[in-house]
Amino acid sequence: MPEKYRRHFLKDKEVKELLTEVSEKLRIDLKQVFEGNVSFEVVEAEFGKIFLANGKPVIAKTDEGLFPTLVFDELIASAPKVVVDMGAVPYMCKGANVMAPGIRRFEGEFRKGDIVFVVDEKHGKALAVAEALYDSVEAKSVSQGIAFKNIHYVSDKTWNLMKELSTRER
Repeated sequence: MPEKYRRHFLKDKEVKELLTEVSEKLRIDLKQVFEGNVSFEVVEAEFGKIFLANGKPVIAKTDEGLFPTLVFDELIASAPKVVVDMGAVPYMCKGANVMAPGIRRFEGEFRKGDIVFVVDEKHGKALAVAEALYDSVEAKSVSQGIAFKNIHYVSDKTWNLMKELSTRER
């Protein structure tokens, strides 16, 4: 059943506040990522908000907090990543947290509480956005239990609304 939502453009002040908040959370200057003339919209759904830059869903805000979407390619390219084995993929796509035994390697540095992308080892495809429960040095020595908390994943409500929006755009 399609999600009910409201969609509207953001005012310049709202865009500035959003970019500042996300830049602080992700520790990256998003103003550089969004160079030039970019129009921002927000899609408000029952579960949260999805922010679109030039029609592309790049940021989401839900009860889990503020986080980048799995299609924010410009950020995925430079953000820290957790590479998981292919056996973890079906679980990640159902919202499971990242368990230490399924981790193959890390790409980039991160601190506890930072947002990282979870990618599969075979294709490097983004499967989830997760919160680090350890910094990158500690995480390398963790051998069991949860290492990253899954906050956005392929097939969640945010993902499904993004798919619905892209289908309607065509």
